[in-house]
Amino acid sequence: MRLGVLGVGDLTEKMIRGLYRSERDIHVWLAPRNRERADALAKDFGCRVMASNQDVVDAVDVVLIGVRPAQLEELAAEVVLRPEQSLISVVAGVSTRELRTLFRSERCSRAMLSAASEINRPTVAVYPAGSMAEDLLAPFGNLVVLDQEDHFELATVGACMNGWWYFLFDEIEQWFVSKGLAEEQARELALSSVEDCVAYARHKKPVELRDVDVSIATPSTFTAKGLDVLKEHGGQAAWTNACEAVFELLNKKA
Repeated sequence: MRLGVLGVGDLTEKMIRGLYRSERDIHVWLAPRNRERADALAKDFGCRVMASNQDVVDAVDVVLIGVRPAQLEELAAEVVLRPEQSLISVVAGVSTRELRTLFRSERCSRAMLSAASEINRPTVAVYPAGSMAEDLLAPFGNLVVLDQEDHFELATVGACMNGWWYFLFDEIEQWFVSKGLAEEQARELALSSVEDCVAYARHKKPVELRDVDVSIATPSTFTAKGLDVLKEHGGQAAWTNACEAVFELLNKKA
């Protein structure tokens, strides 16, 4: 596959590195902006850095767009896609209807991934089913194919939540360190406890997660005491409130 990337940013760089790690038969052409990132990918994987965005489009079968939303209209004015080309967007908050209008193309799809793209372990949300986004990214991570585009905005909230976890892990790690634990041990405790929680939750499917919670946080246990404190200080509500705020902002954009 010949893949062109317009907008070589943090996420698209991680996606490219992950795609090459997966040893797929893929060749990548890069836009000239963010030259330092593009040159690093060219050096590591043999990607081709082109002189213009249109040069990238002319050379490839599939176009991946990863610019900021405010830059999308300017980019669309710079390029003309061929009718048979597919466009995949990882631009948050921009619908396929908007993409079709801006890029004058009917073959538009959306994808949302996490930073773990770099190591082939991301959550991958795509819309619509059967699109090039699904074909390209299905072997790449944990695939979630969405039937309704408004549900894609929920997946975008999930991607934001993925970023929030790192701050929570860091707070927990630093608390352990403040109590005298070595940094390496503190990080391992913070991360491995989450890993085993996810693994067990998957193992217990289709049991409701709340039922798993109740079986662990039984009355008078230390777990139950800590949970009471979290509820008292709004620790759980803060997460849903943050999700609501991002979801509302995404819907305003749409």
